[in-house]
Amino acid sequence: ETVAVGAPIISVAPDGVGVGAAGPAEIGVPGEDEAVEPGLIGGPAPGGRTSVLVGYGPRSTEARRRPRRGETAPAAAAAAPASAAPAPAARAQGVVAPAPAPRAASPGEGQDGVLAKPPVRKLAKDLGVELARVTPSGPGGVLTRADVERAAQGGGLGPDTGLASYGGLVPAGGLVPAGGLVPAGRAWATRAGGEREVRIPIKSVRKATAEAMVRSAFTAPHVTEWVSVDVTRTMRLIERLRARREFEGARIGPLAVVARALILAVGRHPEINATWDEAAQQIVVKHYVNLGIAAATPRGLVVPNIKDAEQLSLAELAVAIGELARTAREGRTPPTDMLGGTISITNVGVFGVDSGTPILPPGEAAILAFGQVREAAWVHKGKVRPRQVTQLALSFDHRLVDGELGSLVLADVAAILEDPALALAM
Repeated sequence: ETVAVGAPIISVAPDGVGVGAAGPAEIGVPGEDEAVEPGLIGGPAPGGRTSVLVGYGPRSTEARRRPRRGETAPAAAAAAPASAAPAPAARAQGVVAPAPAPRAASPGEGQDGVLAKPPVRKLAKDLGVELARVTPSGPGGVLTRADVERAAQGGGLGPDTGLASYGGLVPAGGLVPAGGLVPAGRAWATRAGGEREVRIPIKSVRKATAEAMVRSAFTAPHVTEWVSVDVTRTMRLIERLRARREFEGARIGPLAVVARALILAVGRHPEINATWDEAAQQIVVKHYVNLGIAAATPRGLVVPNIKDAEQLSLAELAVAIGELARTAREGRTPPTDMLGGTISITNVGVFGVDSGTPILPPGEAAILAFGQVREAAWVHKGKVRPRQVTQLALSFDHRLVDGELGSLVLADVAAILEDPALALAM
């Protein structure tokens, strides 16, 4: 039916009061000639409007604020206007009064009732932290970035989290294998309240990494080759370089030398620095090196890359690697640093691991795993001597790289690490 604006379209009555043909006047809905109290259905409202539906239309009450920390509820209620109470006439007539208007949210307060600014909420979402379980430390009960970061590392959580400790610090170097998510430095999680399991939402960086690794593992046919290397001369070279003025502040380490050796090997065998273009049915060989370095962060694994790494000296490369790892740990890696990688390194040695079989970052043809450097018995000049030894593992896409090419690249890297002077001849 077509009805006039402001005309009642539904009648509501208590139990026992029938809604019959007598019309709405019997149950308290006003007739045309009856005066209606302001604020009730059919009555006048501010601005010359008419209240027409329960809970809709013009607001006839003022918002109430919730009690602040340290303030009793009556004090907050005193600020509410008397108009918030139902009108006696409305109760007498049996008319349903308009629903109270929702209270105004405090600045920064979301639907969960937690006081936190949008950047803090985004940080909590990225870290997988539930804001309602974090103890706030800011003025007026506001959650801060420090509260969220502390909760992500196992502190500042409320009693209902089920974990007394969870999370951990990224180890020195912040580098992990690209083939898996290793929770670095995390202690055994003690359970509270008898809980035996804790469910953590899969989101943000961890979700993206998982999808990329699955896509790579089931798209590119992986092959991995290994070699053990005597790096005693490289370790001695690093000690000498650290003492030189031009390397002050570079914090040069074995990873920088391995990176330089891989870049030199790519220069001798550019076909390994390529990508498979399925749509165009082409192999794209790249004559530049965007060197990816797998890094562990509180949000999960990321593989940012150093653009045009082949143009950097050893000292510049060491500085770039240190800055890349530091930026990744702080969660400040720009999106551009995550794109366009051509070949990568994963330093599993920082965890005391000898080596592994890393999964290729999507779109890349090879990734080199660098294991821990440790003292081992080694045959040197016909005698068994203690030497500094490491293991290298090269995973490559067999569509692009055959066994010969992969072996040549791995052998070149190993030769430079065994005798760094060979780099002058490459």
